[in-house]
Amino acid sequence: MPRSRRLVVAAGALIVASVLSGCSTTVHLEPAGAANDPACADVSVLLPETVAGLDRVWTDAQATGAWGDPSILLRCGVAPPAPSALDCTTIGGVDWLVLDQEDERQRLVTYGRDPAIEVTIKRGEEFDFATVVDTISKSIQSGLAAPTARCTERG
Repeated sequence: MPRSRRLVVAAGALIVASVLSGCSTTVHLEPAGAANDPACADVSVLLPETVAGLDRVWTDAQATGAWGDPSILLRCGVAPPAPSALDCTTIGGVDWLVLDQEDERQRLVTYGRDPAIEVTIKRGEEFDFATVVDTISKSIQSGLAAPTARCTERG
């Protein structure tokens, strides 16, 4: 192949690559302290491609997931929470501790699992909170470590 044609082909490949990379988004996240736990790898391969109609987007940290722009974030390997007076609920077969509400987001963390998983949901979005958590729970349940504690009824 003549040199001028190789240059045109190479330039064309670079243009296509740059256009395609411009279409993809990588979300910067900080990995959780125990993100390298093998149980997080078991969960990571089970993350769903869509949640509440939002497509999964790339992240740059181990044991994380993101959907939307990102509207939903997941980090595996956060510190397991201690028993708490906060709301604890079972959704999709997984117990979740609902952390105090924040202005722009709602956070949950798995309860009774080590390593624990944190899900952050952007507030003000047009999807059902319980459906988001149910989808994630059902997707990752088979990869989670066995529970060491459960949510209990409030008396």
